[in-house]
Amino acid sequence: MALKDVRLTQMVTSAGCAAKIFPFILSDALKDIKWYNDENVLIGFSGSDDAGVYRVNDELALIHTTDFFTPVVDDPYVFGQIAAANSLSDVYAMGGTPVNALNITAFPQKEDIEILKEILAGGASKAEEAKCSIIGGHSVDITNILYGLAVTGFINPKNIKGNDSAKPGDALILTKALGTGILNNTVKYSKPVKAHLDGLIKSMSRLNRNASEAMVRNNANGCTDITGFGLAGHSMQMAKASGCVFNFEVKNLPVLDGALQGIRDKFLTRGDKSNRIYTQEYVLNTGEADEETEHLLYDPQTSGGLLISVPDNKSETLIRELVENGDTVSCRVGYVTACDDSLKPGTLNFIY
Repeated sequence: MALKDVRLTQMVTSAGCAAKIFPFILSDALKDIKWYNDENVLIGFSGSDDAGVYRVNDELALIHTTDFFTPVVDDPYVFGQIAAANSLSDVYAMGGTPVNALNITAFPQKEDIEILKEILAGGASKAEEAKCSIIGGHSVDITNILYGLAVTGFINPKNIKGNDSAKPGDALILTKALGTGILNNTVKYSKPVKAHLDGLIKSMSRLNRNASEAMVRNNANGCTDITGFGLAGHSMQMAKASGCVFNFEVKNLPVLDGALQGIRDKFLTRGDKSNRIYTQEYVLNTGEADEETEHLLYDPQTSGGLLISVPDNKSETLIRELVENGDTVSCRVGYVTACDDSLKPGTLNFIY
């Protein structure tokens, strides 16, 4: 079989970040373990940040993260690019610079090894774009294909953009459109419109580097990237850690072309349900919720954008820089407010 005829999505049971362990199950597994930390661990398991941070000295800290998943597209090279971009994203979400990485690979070696070579080549191309050196890795022979990176980045400890530092009065900026989980299912179970597939691939393979650099220049207060727990799950974690309420103007959310049709055609992922369960105690709907649009809030994203909390007086400048640098769908999607007696930390107010 020629590589052009390979359908990676048919070789695995679930796709991309939708394959994550459900967040409430993962939380239960982690909660009773005693994790050793020394005084240089700046960010570890205590919160829900995108990466761990370890201080080397007053001017330098190391960001550590890992991410890997099953194929979301059929082309091996493109899958490698998307998986690498997704892995690098956690460093960018912290405001850091990725410097080196290790490959993480699972591949059934009875299959054509040229497929694996193309996956690794795609990952290498995206790491090169990020100026991040791949210096090794690990592989296993199992049925489901997996690929991703363990990434190390640099940051000045004073410049960390955690998910616990959003401030009341901040604007919320989203840098990529929603709907990747739904569209990935159309790839696996149907035949998407070529223009929709092209838009999906362009979004997932785009690095969050420019968005990260722009938010640092504009003194953003906090950030997270939107991946497997969906907009609702990751923003709830950020709002809760920051002790704030996040208000989203749902009509302003950017949406990938074809995603709404995918919802109508019932191409929902299993993450749609698990992310609803995870966030249900924190969600407030203001106005009449639209069922189709609501699915986008819980859709698990693969290599999604950054959700940036930035002082309101910096938001227009930040959006302009984001758009000029290629993050063309970037827009203001909401704002941060303080808690009160009726709204607890972590509340998500979806305004329809």
